[in-house]
Amino acid sequence: MYKFTLSTDSTCDLYHDFIVENDIKHVSLTFTVEKNGKMDDRLDNFTEYGQYVDFYNELRGGAFSRTSMLNYESHLNHFMKIASEGAEDVVHFTISSGLSPTKTVARKAAEEVRKTYPKFSLYVVDPLTATVGQGALVRIALQCRNEGKTAKEAHDLCNSLRLHIQHFIVADDLSYLRKGGRVSAVSAAVGGMLNIKPIISFDKEGKLVPIAKVKGPKKAISYIKQKLDTEGPDPEYNYVFIVHTDNEAPVKELEEYVKEKFGIQPYVSIMGPVIGSHVGPGAFALGYLSKSERNEF
Repeated sequence: MYKFTLSTDSTCDLYHDFIVENDIKHVSLTFTVEKNGKMDDRLDNFTEYGQYVDFYNELRGGAFSRTSMLNYESHLNHFMKIASEGAEDVVHFTISSGLSPTKTVARKAAEEVRKTYPKFSLYVVDPLTATVGQGALVRIALQCRNEGKTAKEAHDLCNSLRLHIQHFIVADDLSYLRKGGRVSAVSAAVGGMLNIKPIISFDKEGKLVPIAKVKGPKKAISYIKQKLDTEGPDPEYNYVFIVHTDNEAPVKELEEYVKEKFGIQPYVSIMGPVIGSHVGPGAFALGYLSKSERNEF
């Protein structure tokens, strides 16, 4: 019997089968696709690889996707359901508070659940990241759960590690970041003409920030390799994550480099639509846990 229930929103970008096999409670964030003048509200609940590819092909075809925070009712229904199944101590991961106030919404929903189930206790982890970084912390909490640790122990460990997750995100098309307000229209236009690839990370407040600009994908890959050479994964965890938005070639190169350099098999996945909406198709990213805090080397 586990000492706590593990829960996360969908921006952790862990595959459906992994979520089910490991009994992780999962709540889907929402996104809206605008296509041919019509708005289509959807849930981030893909179960097959082809669904991810189809989404990015829609964007390539001219569709526009925007995201919104998960609403209060969805949180309430999610927590009420797992409380009714007997869950008391719950460790729940949200998207970074630097991107969305979902953490606050989750806590308010938990307060309402406690009116019906007084023993229900929610430990919210704000990962100050999303996608593979958030997924890394969920995996660590999963290990804690399986080892018999308490909710507080898992919560405290993940909070102590969150600023040690490095991120190197390479966008293929600056127009998606422009639409999301991450770069100016002028920068996006110039970057497109010059084949500039911005390298983005999460800062210590969990916000997306540019940390470098390079010309072309080969130099972007070289930049990531250089950072890995400067300070690689913390041997205590050896977690390396690579994610992409339907762009497998650079992923394979980075995967082979990590395997040869560190003897680690990275977790490789395709990014979900919530964060993928902001970086667009053709992006790729690598993340890992280091001894230094993020962006300090």
